[in-house]
Amino acid sequence: MPACSAVPVVLTAAERHRLKKMAYGHKTPHQARQRATIVLLAARGRPNARIAVQTRMHVYTVRTWRGRFAAGGLPTLSDRRRSGRPSSFTPLQVAEVKAPVCQLPAETVALVVPGTGS
Repeated sequence: MPACSAVPVVLTAAERHRLKKMAYGHKTPHQARQRATIVLLAARGRPNARIAVQTRMHVYTVRTWRGRFAAGGLPTLSDRRRSGRPSSFTPLQVAEVKAPVCQLPAETVALVVPGTGS
C-alpha cells in the first residue's frame, strides 16, 4: 500500500511574513503559534512525520492544519464554529448582569430591607 504524500504548501511573501509574526510573536495564542509553525515547516518541504516530531504534535494534527492551509490559506487557520445551542443572552444583557460585580464596594448602593433595623 503506497503512503499518501503530503499536500504541498506554497507561500506568498505576505503569507510568509504574517505566519512568521504569528509563530514568533510573544502575544500570539499558543494554538495559533503551533499552526503557523506547522505551515512554515510544510512550506520548506518537510514531510508530516518530521514536522510532527519537531513540533511534538501528532501526525494527524500536522496533516489537518497543513491540508486546511493548502485548501484555504490564512483564514482557515482559525477555529471553526462549534455546534451546539446558540447563546440565549445578548452580549449587552451579559454586560448588564456583570457590571455591578465589577464596581468597587463603596460605589454600590446598600439595599435596606424594612423591618430589619438597618
